[in-house]
Amino acid sequence: MKAIVHTSSGGPDVLSLTERPIPEPGPGDVRVRVHVSGVNPTDWKSRQGAMGGPGDGAEQVPNQDGAGVIDAVGEGVAPERLGQRVWIWEAAWRRSEGTAQEYVVLPDRQAVLLPDAASFDLGASLGIPALTAHRTLTVADGGPDRLAPGSLEGRTVLVAGGAGAVGNAAIQLARWAGATVVTTVSSPRKADLARAAGAHHVVDYRTEDATEAIRRVAPKGVDIIVEVAPAVNAVIDHAVAAPNAVIAFYANTGGEEITVPVREAMMPNLRWQGVLVYTVPDRAKTNAVADVSAAVAAGALRVGEDAGLPLHRFPLEKTGDAHTAVENSAVGKVLIDVFDGAAVRGNTE
Repeated sequence: MKAIVHTSSGGPDVLSLTERPIPEPGPGDVRVRVHVSGVNPTDWKSRQGAMGGPGDGAEQVPNQDGAGVIDAVGEGVAPERLGQRVWIWEAAWRRSEGTAQEYVVLPDRQAVLLPDAASFDLGASLGIPALTAHRTLTVADGGPDRLAPGSLEGRTVLVAGGAGAVGNAAIQLARWAGATVVTTVSSPRKADLARAAGAHHVVDYRTEDATEAIRRVAPKGVDIIVEVAPAVNAVIDHAVAAPNAVIAFYANTGGEEITVPVREAMMPNLRWQGVLVYTVPDRAKTNAVADVSAAVAAGALRVGEDAGLPLHRFPLEKTGDAHTAVENSAVGKVLIDVFDGAAVRGNTE
Protein backbone atom coordinates (compact mmCIF):
# COMPACT_ATOMS: atom_id res chain seq x y z
CA MET A 1 0.00 0.00 0.00
CA LYS A 2 1.03 3.63 -0.49
CA ALA A 3 1.88 5.67 2.58
CA ILE A 4 3.49 8.98 3.50
CA VAL A 5 6.17 8.64 6.16
CA HIS A 6 8.91 10.61 7.86
CA THR A 7 11.73 9.32 10.03
CA SER A 8 12.92 12.65 11.40
CA SER A 9 11.42 15.98 12.35
CA GLY A 10 11.58 18.94 10.02
CA GLY A 11 9.91 20.73 7.13
CA PRO A 12 7.61 19.17 4.53
CA ASP A 13 10.67 17.84 2.71
CA VAL A 14 11.06 15.10 5.36
CA LEU A 15 7.85 13.49 4.08
CA SER A 16 8.20 10.78 1.46
CA LEU A 17 5.87 8.46 -0.42
CA THR A 18 6.66 4.80 0.15
CA GLU A 19 5.22 1.30 -0.20
CA ARG A 20 4.39 -0.60 2.98
CA PRO A 21 2.72 -3.93 3.71
CA ILE A 22 -1.01 -3.75 4.41
CA PRO A 23 -1.31 -4.02 8.21
CA GLU A 24 -3.45 -6.57 10.04
CA PRO A 25 -5.73 -5.52 12.92
CA GLY A 26 -4.94 -6.85 16.37
CA PRO A 27 -7.41 -7.58 19.19
CA GLY A 28 -9.84 -4.69 19.63
CA ASP A 29 -8.68 -3.01 16.40
CA VAL A 30 -10.22 -2.28 13.04
CA ARG A 31 -8.53 -1.67 9.71
CA VAL A 32 -9.85 1.24 7.67
CA ARG A 33 -9.32 1.72 3.96
CA VAL A 34 -8.74 5.46 4.02
CA HIS A 35 -10.50 7.52 1.37
CA VAL A 36 -9.78 11.03 2.64
CA SER A 37 -7.22 12.30 5.16
CA GLY A 38 -7.78 15.63 6.91
CA VAL A 39 -4.94 18.01 7.80
CA ASN A 40 -4.83 20.12 10.97
CA PRO A 41 -2.26 22.54 12.42
CA THR A 42 -1.06 19.93 14.92
CA ASP A 43 -0.18 17.65 12.01
CA TRP A 44 2.52 19.93 10.63
CA LYS A 45 3.56 20.94 14.14
CA SER A 46 3.99 17.27 15.05
CA ARG A 47 6.03 16.74 11.89
CA GLN A 48 8.28 19.58 12.99
CA GLY A 49 8.74 17.93 16.38
CA ALA A 50 6.71 20.36 18.48
CA MET A 51 4.53 17.54 19.85
CA GLY A 52 7.05 14.74 19.77
CA GLY A 53 8.06 12.75 16.73
CA PRO A 54 9.70 9.60 15.46
CA GLY A 55 12.84 8.46 17.20
CA ASP A 56 15.70 6.18 16.19
CA GLY A 57 14.71 6.41 12.55
CA ALA A 58 11.26 4.92 13.13
CA GLU A 59 8.66 5.64 10.46
CA GLN A 60 5.83 8.01 11.37
CA VAL A 61 2.73 8.36 9.20
CA PRO A 62 1.21 11.84 9.74
CA ASN A 63 -2.34 13.14 10.13
CA GLN A 64 -4.88 12.49 12.86
CA ASP A 65 -8.20 12.68 10.98
CA GLY A 66 -9.69 10.75 8.11
CA ALA A 67 -12.63 8.85 6.70
CA GLY A 68 -13.05 5.56 4.90
CA VAL A 69 -14.45 2.04 5.13
CA ILE A 70 -13.67 -0.72 7.63
CA ASP A 71 -12.39 -3.71 5.67
CA ALA A 72 -11.05 -5.94 8.47
CA VAL A 73 -11.61 -6.35 12.20
CA GLY A 74 -9.55 -7.86 14.98
CA GLU A 75 -10.51 -10.30 17.69
CA GLY A 76 -13.23 -8.99 19.96
CA VAL A 77 -14.66 -6.52 17.43
CA ALA A 78 -18.23 -7.03 16.26
CA PRO A 79 -18.14 -8.58 12.76
CA GLU A 80 -20.98 -6.31 11.62
CA ARG A 81 -18.46 -3.48 11.62
CA LEU A 82 -17.09 -4.84 8.34
CA GLY A 83 -18.06 -2.54 5.49
CA GLN A 84 -19.06 0.37 7.73
CA ARG A 85 -18.28 3.88 6.54
CA VAL A 86 -16.45 5.67 9.37
CA TRP A 87 -14.74 8.86 10.46
CA ILE A 88 -11.44 8.63 12.32
CA TRP A 89 -10.15 10.69 15.23
CA GLU A 90 -6.64 10.94 16.72
CA ALA A 91 -5.16 8.17 14.61
CA ALA A 92 -1.58 9.35 15.14
CA TRP A 93 -1.79 10.57 18.75
CA ARG A 94 0.99 8.70 20.58
CA ARG A 95 0.97 6.21 17.71
CA SER A 96 3.07 5.88 14.56
CA GLU A 97 0.12 5.28 12.23
CA GLY A 98 -1.73 8.34 10.93
CA THR A 99 -4.22 8.61 8.09
CA ALA A 100 -1.86 9.64 5.27
CA GLN A 101 -1.83 6.06 4.00
CA GLU A 102 -4.17 3.73 2.16
CA TYR A 103 -4.93 1.53 5.18
CA VAL A 104 -4.73 2.36 8.87
CA VAL A 105 -5.22 0.09 11.89
CA LEU A 106 -6.51 1.71 15.05
CA PRO A 107 -8.66 0.97 18.12
CA ASP A 108 -12.28 0.20 17.34
CA ARG A 109 -13.64 3.26 19.22
CA GLN A 110 -11.61 5.64 17.06
CA ALA A 111 -13.46 4.63 13.89
CA VAL A 112 -16.95 6.11 14.27
CA LEU A 113 -19.95 5.26 12.11
CA LEU A 114 -20.47 7.79 9.30
CA PRO A 115 -24.07 7.96 8.00
CA ASP A 116 -24.63 7.21 4.32
CA ALA A 117 -25.79 10.79 3.75
CA ALA A 118 -22.49 12.21 5.05
CA SER A 119 -19.58 12.44 2.63
CA PHE A 120 -16.07 11.23 3.30
CA ASP A 121 -15.04 14.88 3.02
CA LEU A 122 -17.19 15.70 6.03
CA GLY A 123 -15.93 12.66 7.91
CA ALA A 124 -12.30 13.68 7.38
CA SER A 125 -13.10 17.22 8.53
CA LEU A 126 -14.54 16.26 11.94
CA GLY A 127 -11.93 14.85 14.32
CA ILE A 128 -9.74 17.57 15.78
CA PRO A 129 -11.86 20.62 14.76
CA ALA A 130 -15.29 19.33 15.82
CA LEU A 131 -14.12 17.64 19.01
CA THR A 132 -12.21 20.79 19.97
CA ALA A 133 -15.26 22.93 19.27
CA HIS A 134 -17.44 20.61 21.37
CA ARG A 135 -15.09 20.95 24.33
CA THR A 136 -15.04 24.75 24.14
CA LEU A 137 -18.84 24.79 24.21
CA THR A 138 -19.18 22.43 27.18
CA VAL A 139 -16.82 23.82 29.84
CA ALA A 140 -19.02 26.63 31.18
CA ASP A 141 -20.02 26.60 34.86
CA GLY A 142 -23.45 25.02 35.13
CA GLY A 143 -23.03 23.15 31.86
CA PRO A 144 -24.11 21.80 29.60
CA ASP A 145 -21.54 19.01 29.34
CA ARG A 146 -23.41 17.55 26.36
CA LEU A 147 -24.65 19.21 23.18
CA ALA A 148 -28.08 18.56 21.67
CA PRO A 149 -30.89 20.69 20.28
CA GLY A 150 -31.86 23.17 23.01
CA SER A 151 -28.88 22.51 25.29
CA LEU A 152 -27.51 26.04 24.74
CA GLU A 153 -30.90 27.74 24.51
CA GLY A 154 -30.72 31.24 26.01
CA ARG A 155 -26.89 31.34 25.85
CA THR A 156 -24.85 33.69 23.68
CA VAL A 157 -21.64 32.29 22.20
CA LEU A 158 -18.82 34.40 20.76
CA VAL A 159 -16.58 32.57 18.29
CA ALA A 160 -13.32 34.37 17.57
CA GLY A 161 -12.17 33.53 14.06
CA GLY A 162 -15.39 32.15 12.67
CA ALA A 163 -13.84 31.32 9.28
CA GLY A 164 -11.37 28.80 10.71
CA ALA A 165 -12.00 25.05 10.90
CA VAL A 166 -12.60 25.02 14.67
CA GLY A 167 -14.54 28.28 14.46
CA ASN A 168 -16.74 26.88 11.71
CA ALA A 169 -17.48 23.74 13.75
CA ALA A 170 -18.17 25.84 16.85
CA ILE A 171 -20.67 28.01 14.96
CA GLN A 172 -22.49 25.00 13.54
CA LEU A 173 -22.58 23.08 16.83
CA ALA A 174 -23.66 26.14 18.83
CA ARG A 175 -26.46 26.85 16.35
CA TRP A 176 -27.58 23.21 16.52
CA ALA A 177 -27.65 23.47 20.32
CA GLY A 178 -29.82 26.60 20.23
CA ALA A 179 -27.33 29.36 21.10
CA THR A 180 -27.23 32.86 19.68
CA VAL A 181 -23.91 32.97 17.85
CA VAL A 182 -21.69 36.02 17.35
CA THR A 183 -18.39 35.73 15.53
CA THR A 184 -15.44 37.96 14.67
CA VAL A 185 -13.62 37.89 11.34
CA SER A 186 -10.95 39.90 9.54
CA SER A 187 -12.36 40.37 6.01
CA PRO A 188 -15.58 40.51 3.97
CA ARG A 189 -14.73 37.10 2.46
CA LYS A 190 -14.45 35.54 5.92
CA ALA A 191 -17.65 37.31 6.98
CA ASP A 192 -19.49 35.58 4.14
CA LEU A 193 -18.10 32.22 5.25
CA ALA A 194 -19.12 32.79 8.87
CA ARG A 195 -22.65 33.65 7.79
CA ALA A 196 -22.76 30.54 5.62
CA ALA A 197 -21.79 28.51 8.70
CA GLY A 198 -24.80 29.94 10.50
CA ALA A 199 -23.54 32.82 12.65
CA HIS A 200 -26.37 35.17 13.65
CA HIS A 201 -24.08 38.20 13.94
CA VAL A 202 -20.72 38.77 12.22
CA VAL A 203 -18.24 41.46 13.31
CA ASP A 204 -15.34 42.50 11.09
CA TYR A 205 -12.86 43.76 13.68
CA ARG A 206 -10.82 45.54 11.04
CA THR A 207 -13.65 47.84 9.97
CA GLU A 208 -15.50 48.42 13.26
CA ASP A 209 -14.95 48.54 17.00
CA ALA A 210 -15.36 44.88 17.95
CA THR A 211 -16.24 45.54 21.58
CA GLU A 212 -18.98 48.01 20.72
CA ALA A 213 -20.35 45.83 17.94
CA ILE A 214 -20.50 42.72 20.14
CA ARG A 215 -22.05 44.62 23.05
CA ARG A 216 -24.64 46.06 20.67
CA VAL A 217 -25.94 42.59 19.76
CA ALA A 218 -25.29 41.08 23.21
CA PRO A 219 -25.93 43.90 25.73
CA LYS A 220 -25.89 41.47 28.67
CA GLY A 221 -22.61 40.00 27.51
CA VAL A 222 -21.63 36.64 26.03
CA ASP A 223 -21.69 33.45 28.08
CA ILE A 224 -19.14 31.33 26.21
CA ILE A 225 -16.16 32.64 24.26
CA VAL A 226 -14.43 30.27 21.84
CA GLU A 227 -10.99 31.85 21.54
CA VAL A 228 -8.30 31.23 18.92
CA ALA A 229 -6.08 34.23 19.76
CA PRO A 230 -6.18 34.77 23.55
CA ALA A 231 -3.12 37.01 23.75
CA VAL A 232 -4.57 39.37 21.15
CA ASN A 233 -8.22 39.30 22.20
CA ALA A 234 -8.03 39.23 26.00
CA VAL A 235 -9.09 42.87 26.39
CA ILE A 236 -12.09 42.43 24.10
CA ASP A 237 -13.03 39.13 25.74
CA HIS A 238 -13.12 40.69 29.20
CA ALA A 239 -15.07 43.68 27.94
CA VAL A 240 -17.85 41.60 26.37
CA ALA A 241 -18.06 38.66 28.77
CA ALA A 242 -21.21 38.19 30.84
CA PRO A 243 -20.93 37.41 34.56
CA ASN A 244 -19.71 33.82 35.11
CA ALA A 245 -18.63 33.51 31.48
CA VAL A 246 -15.93 31.12 30.32
CA ILE A 247 -13.22 32.00 27.81
CA ALA A 248 -12.20 28.66 26.27
CA PHE A 249 -8.96 29.01 24.30
CA TYR A 250 -7.59 26.31 22.02
CA ALA A 251 -4.72 28.01 20.14
CA ASN A 252 -1.96 30.56 20.61
CA THR A 253 -2.44 32.66 17.48
CA GLY A 254 -0.82 36.06 17.97
CA GLY A 255 1.20 35.33 21.10
CA GLU A 256 2.16 32.95 23.88
CA GLU A 257 1.18 34.96 26.96
CA ILE A 258 -2.13 36.29 28.27
CA THR A 259 -2.40 39.36 30.47
CA VAL A 260 -5.42 39.07 32.76
CA PRO A 261 -6.67 42.15 34.65
CA VAL A 262 -7.27 40.59 38.05
CA ARG A 263 -10.22 42.62 39.34
CA GLU A 264 -11.95 42.75 35.94
CA ALA A 265 -11.83 38.97 35.81
CA MET A 266 -12.46 38.36 39.52
CA MET A 267 -15.53 40.52 40.08
CA PRO A 268 -17.72 38.87 37.40
CA ASN A 269 -16.22 35.41 38.13
CA LEU A 270 -14.76 34.97 34.65
CA ARG A 271 -12.85 31.78 33.89
CA TRP A 272 -10.09 31.10 31.39
CA GLN A 273 -10.17 27.48 30.25
CA GLY A 274 -7.42 25.90 28.17
CA VAL A 275 -8.49 23.28 25.63
CA LEU A 276 -6.22 20.70 24.01
CA VAL A 277 -8.38 18.03 22.46
CA TYR A 278 -5.80 15.26 22.82
CA THR A 279 -5.69 15.46 26.61
CA VAL A 280 -9.26 16.29 27.64
CA PRO A 281 -10.76 13.86 30.18
CA ASP A 282 -11.84 10.57 28.66
CA ARG A 283 -15.50 11.07 29.57
CA ALA A 284 -15.51 14.46 27.84
CA LYS A 285 -13.93 12.89 24.74
CA THR A 286 -16.51 10.11 24.70
CA ASN A 287 -19.34 12.65 25.04
CA ALA A 288 -17.87 14.79 22.26
CA VAL A 289 -17.62 11.86 19.84
CA ALA A 290 -21.23 10.90 20.56
CA ASP A 291 -22.57 14.45 20.22
CA VAL A 292 -20.62 15.21 17.04
CA SER A 293 -21.97 11.97 15.57
CA ALA A 294 -25.51 13.01 16.50
CA ALA A 295 -24.99 16.42 14.87
CA VAL A 296 -23.72 14.73 11.69
CA ALA A 297 -26.73 12.40 11.64
CA ALA A 298 -29.03 15.41 12.05
CA GLY A 299 -27.37 17.23 9.13
CA ALA A 300 -26.18 19.98 11.48
CA LEU A 301 -22.49 19.68 10.54
CA ARG A 302 -21.53 20.33 6.94
CA VAL A 303 -18.46 21.20 4.87
CA GLY A 304 -17.88 23.05 1.63
CA GLU A 305 -18.32 26.61 0.42
CA ASP A 306 -22.03 26.71 1.23
CA ALA A 307 -21.25 25.63 4.80
CA GLY A 308 -18.57 28.28 5.27
CA LEU A 309 -15.66 25.82 4.96
CA PRO A 310 -14.17 25.72 1.44
CA LEU A 311 -12.27 22.53 0.62
CA HIS A 312 -8.69 22.41 -0.69
CA ARG A 313 -7.70 19.04 -2.16
CA PHE A 314 -4.29 17.41 -2.59
CA PRO A 315 -3.27 13.95 -3.80
CA LEU A 316 -1.48 11.67 -1.34
CA GLU A 317 1.92 12.29 -2.93
CA LYS A 318 1.48 16.02 -2.28
CA THR A 319 0.95 15.66 1.46
CA GLY A 320 3.84 18.05 2.05
CA ASP A 321 2.05 20.73 0.03
CA ALA A 322 -1.11 20.07 2.04
CA HIS A 323 0.81 20.60 5.29
CA THR A 324 2.28 23.81 3.90
CA ALA A 325 -1.19 25.07 2.96
CA VAL A 326 -2.37 24.61 6.55
CA GLU A 327 0.80 26.17 7.94
CA ASN A 328 0.17 29.17 5.67
CA SER A 329 -3.35 29.54 7.10
CA ALA A 330 -5.39 28.37 4.12
CA VAL A 331 -8.98 29.54 4.61
CA GLY A 332 -11.10 26.41 4.69
CA LYS A 333 -10.32 22.73 5.15
CA VAL A 334 -7.31 20.98 3.61
CA LEU A 335 -7.99 17.39 2.54
CA ILE A 336 -5.87 14.66 0.99
CA ASP A 337 -7.44 12.26 -1.51
CA VAL A 338 -5.93 8.90 -0.60
CA PHE A 339 -7.88 6.78 -3.08
CA ASP A 340 -9.41 7.67 -6.47
CA GLY A 341 -10.93 11.15 -6.26
CA ALA A 342 -14.25 10.19 -7.84
CA ALA A 343 -14.79 7.47 -5.24
CA VAL A 344 -13.52 9.65 -2.42
CA ARG A 345 -15.94 12.48 -3.02
CA GLY A 346 -18.98 10.24 -3.24
CA ASN A 347 -20.98 8.92 -0.33
CA THR A 348 -20.22 5.26 -1.01
CA GLU A 349 -17.22 3.26 -2.09
